[in-house]
Amino acid sequence: MSKKQALNILNESRIGTMATVKSNKPHSRYMTFYNEDFTLYTPTNKNTHKVEDIEANPYTHILIGYEGEGFGDAFLEIEGQVTESTDESLKEKIWNDHMKNWFEGPDDPNLVILVVKPSSVRLMNKSGQPPETIEF
Repeated sequence: MSKKQALNILNESRIGTMATVKSNKPHSRYMTFYNEDFTLYTPTNKNTHKVEDIEANPYTHILIGYEGEGFGDAFLEIEGQVTESTDESLKEKIWNDHMKNWFEGPDDPNLVILVVKPSSVRLMNKSGQPPETIEF
């Protein structure tokens, strides 16, 4: 049941925070996420600080799903490892018109997709229940 609820959160939530490590300090930013099962994809410009951070340290921590309703509002804590992809079919797959604010199109040479493979997913704050770790 927890796995199903966690996937529902991923399928319904697109905006989350993604932390990387820069000079041994955490740095978080809001990102837009897409998912297939528990693998997350987020587009970015290849010339950003987060890409530099990931190349130096490929680990991330993501918070996603909190709707701001308060107590009992479930969300996910995801720890994982990040790789960069320039795969054209992946770019086409996650492309949408909102991305036109930053990129010319899915074939923009500055567009890279960050691929997050989770090592740990925790379902948090489910109506005040203790955190649940999702087993893979």
